[in-house]
Amino acid sequence: MKIEITERVMFYDTDCGGVVSNIAYLRFVEKARSALFEAMGMDLASMTEAGLFPAVVRTEVDYLFPARLGDEVRVEATLDTVEKVRVGCRFSLAVGEGEARRNAATALQTIVLVQLPSGRPKRIPPEWFSLVK
Repeated sequence: MKIEITERVMFYDTDCGGVVSNIAYLRFVEKARSALFEAMGMDLASMTEAGLFPAVVRTEVDYLFPARLGDEVRVEATLDTVEKVRVGCRFSLAVGEGEARRNAATALQTIVLVQLPSGRPKRIPPEWFSLVK
């Protein structure tokens, strides 16, 4: 499964030189991950009702090219791997269009589903295995 969102770089996303701060990339990734999980049936209301939430246990980010103030950042989120109790998501963050398109960053996340209030991990829903290409 794959989704794409677009985020505009705002002043608060940048340092004094107008370059996107590393923490802003994580916010872009989190918004894309939330949209991906919503597309997989885990919207905020259903998570709250079931008490079942995705918890990020690992994030890796490679910064490749500086996004700048005012840029549109396209974030592609892909469900990359599905295992018994965890999933892997891959993210590609790009700026520019056509020939001028540049990869600004890539990221990988490992997520487990946690049942609250116990905080115990739960098995990944069987239907998610068919969402990986």
